[in-house]
Amino acid sequence: MQAEKSNRMKTRDLVYCAVFAALIAVCAWISIPMTVPFTMQTFGVFATVGLLGGKRGSLSVLVYLLLGAVGLPVFAGFKGGIGALMGTTGGYIVGFLASALVMWGLERLWGRSPRALLASMVLGLLVCYALGTVWFMAVYASTTGPVGVATVLGWCVFPFLIPDGAKIALAMLVSARLAKYLR
Repeated sequence: MQAEKSNRMKTRDLVYCAVFAALIAVCAWISIPMTVPFTMQTFGVFATVGLLGGKRGSLSVLVYLLLGAVGLPVFAGFKGGIGALMGTTGGYIVGFLASALVMWGLERLWGRSPRALLASMVLGLLVCYALGTVWFMAVYASTTGPVGVATVLGWCVFPFLIPDGAKIALAMLVSARLAKYLR
């Protein structure tokens, strides 16, 4: 009986990870083209970790990245493949996994209270911004020429602060309302 229950939980975990990887992909397709496209991916990542917890949420983000890496069009603008990950915005995409891992780590330290979840989302977003900005600067410099940090922040981070704050608030709301149904 215990082995059957354990297998059921594993199957349920796999299904949740697949469904939430698909949710992140759908959120990526909601896109406004810019230097770094404005998408709902960050909402998808935050809602995924908020609802599934750090372990299953991070696995969902990893599955999403792997789907994109093998060429499925799950990234913004219906792009996929290693080329999309190696481009100027690839650091922000990889940063989603870093965000999820930060949120998982902080969940283990602070628990899953709303205050801890909010703090982990904000810190996860900052990690994503940092990784993505450094990556953007390196790729841009190798293909176009050097660019300053302030310029890249102006292109890739500052325009997203308020929308990403709204996405965090929405993810917090969704997580609070729906988490009880996924446990």
